[in-house]
Amino acid sequence: MPTIKKAAIKDVNFGEGVTYVEPVNLYGCSIGNKSFIGPFTEIQKDVIVGKRCKIQSHSFICELVTIGDDCFIGHGVMFINDLFSKGSPAYGEESLWKPTLIGNNVSIGSNATILPVSICDNVVIGAGAVVTKNIEKPGIYVGNPAKFLRSI
Repeated sequence: MPTIKKAAIKDVNFGEGVTYVEPVNLYGCSIGNKSFIGPFTEIQKDVIVGKRCKIQSHSFICELVTIGDDCFIGHGVMFINDLFSKGSPAYGEESLWKPTLIGNNVSIGSNATILPVSICDNVVIGAGAVVTKNIEKPGIYVGNPAKFLRSI
């Protein structure tokens, strides 16, 4: 027989006025005041989500991600912390995982993929973009790999 595990909410530090829609899988993370978490979302341990954030359905936020205040994470956004630096997944080798830092007032469009990077404040990431490098200038970024489109 297979081992069956259920989505759960465990050891989460919720700020005031947080809303989430089940089913979600939240564990060992912190969710800031007045933030919203949509259904079918997983937020892993040690993730920090700032205040007044909106995380839409089907998004995956892996360990080592920090999201600032007033951010929007669209449907199906995937965060990655393993760059396969040894040519394969770093199973049991969490020391190879890399952090991601999202600034304040960042909007990430649906189905974007965010590799371990740092994104400054006041950035819009277009739907379907793949962010492979740090973003240090506010503005709109689109494409694969994501490139600066214009200021906002």
